[in-house]
Amino acid sequence: MEINNLEYNTEREKLIIPEYGRHLQKMINHTVAIEDREERNKVTKSIIAVMGNLQPHLRDVPEFQHKLWDQLFIMSDFKLDVDTPFPVLTKEKLQERPEPLDYPQNFPKYRFYGNNIKRMIDVANSWEDGELKSALALTIANHMKKCYLNWNKDTVEDSVIFNHLFELSDGRINMKGSSEDLTDSTNLMRGKKKKHNNNNNNSGKKNYRNNRGKKRY
Repeated sequence: MEINNLEYNTEREKLIIPEYGRHLQKMINHTVAIEDREERNKVTKSIIAVMGNLQPHLRDVPEFQHKLWDQLFIMSDFKLDVDTPFPVLTKEKLQERPEPLDYPQNFPKYRFYGNNIKRMIDVANSWEDGELKSALALTIANHMKKCYLNWNKDTVEDSVIFNHLFELSDGRINMKGSSEDLTDSTNLMRGKKKKHNNNNNNSGKKNYRNNRGKKRY
């Protein structure tokens, strides 16, 4: 073979989706040039099968099949005219900007409690007064205390949590002056400290195992 006949990638057509390789791109270009629609449809299905074989664990999943057809149209530069089981992807549709996502615009006064606490309080407000609502309010207050301790200090007065709960519930959950005692701060933080200590102990054991086989001089 003469060196002048060698092909270099820099001189070849740029691949649109490189992971499928140049041979598949050439197959698609050939399919676009086929004049007979029936033959073009037949070859296109064969190409889809080849693309699916590259990822066999996903080739029969309907959503993945849709993705394969979309990629096929992209690699054909949207020139392929065939019958498809899915809506035809157009260049305009591909370049269309997605609709902006609606993010929750919550600006709570006490951010350390998080949005879930506010949702729980709203649910409690929707319940009728009774034992179930009181039990839920107590659970919420205990969780608020735990969130407060994680954020700030090693201890907090129950009255502070009750005041915050009263404020966040718009005055509809009032535990001020309640005889109920929230879980002790030490018990709430025990799980966190125990996990921290276990991590330290495991780290020490790992170092001990690593040092057992070393020679000492």
